[in-house]
Amino acid sequence: MPELPEVETIRRVIGPQICGLTVEEMTVRRPEVIAHPAAEECSRRLTGQSFHGLARRGKYLIFQFSGGDRLLLHLRMTGCLLLTPAEAPEEPHTHVVFRLSDGRELRFSDTRRFGRFWLLHEGEADTYSGAEKLGLEPSDPALCAECLSGKWGRSRKAIKTCLLDQTVIAGIGNIYSDEILYAARIHPARQANRLTGEEWDRLAAEIPKQMSYFIEKNAITPEDYLETRGRDYRNTPYLQVYGHEGEPCPSCGTPLCRTVIGGRSSVFCPRCQGDV
Repeated sequence: MPELPEVETIRRVIGPQICGLTVEEMTVRRPEVIAHPAAEECSRRLTGQSFHGLARRGKYLIFQFSGGDRLLLHLRMTGCLLLTPAEAPEEPHTHVVFRLSDGRELRFSDTRRFGRFWLLHEGEADTYSGAEKLGLEPSDPALCAECLSGKWGRSRKAIKTCLLDQTVIAGIGNIYSDEILYAARIHPARQANRLTGEEWDRLAAEIPKQMSYFIEKNAITPEDYLETRGRDYRNTPYLQVYGHEGEPCPSCGTPLCRTVIGGRSSVFCPRCQGDV
């Protein structure tokens, strides 16, 4: 599933290219992809409007339109967004196509069909998408050790599970929770109520640091993004532990271990990240 760095990359690639362009036609081939309102109404309302901007909140993309409407998109596990010449072959499982005023098309494809759009009128409360329940952005200055310990300091949940709670911090998923905990030298299965003050300090420092680092490493030109069909811009070469089970720890050489926490895979160094 794309996490915050990947979604931010899409925003930076797609946003500047579509700003000012008008939706001449919106085709929805899988009506269930439009979660609110009905697909027909969504197409009718957006046709003729221009893109005013593209924002991000957690893992959500937010298309802002000249008429004041907002279109939220959550890519979920396999969603992909491409801005492409109209004559270019479509990706398999293309479900939504925006035909734009410059002759290009903005296309949404999704193999597993879990991704969803929500269209909101100007001023309409978002009681549909779940974005209103999101917690702090990792870059928010309010994110500090006291904030985290206040939220999780009494919890017996694994700190890995806590980091995946989008209502506290938005945008962290399975990949970057492993990277954050490795950088903070905290075992992913450690109960949150067992963290020391020093560990809360390290965790609060590493969350924005790691997310900023991976956003930077994700940088890609629009041309390369389109050439790779939006699928080859991720941080795999820079990941320290995620996906590296059995390989030497980059810091101490100890073989990295894998465990399952709350149904999610987690890779860690048993030496650098200490005991549970």
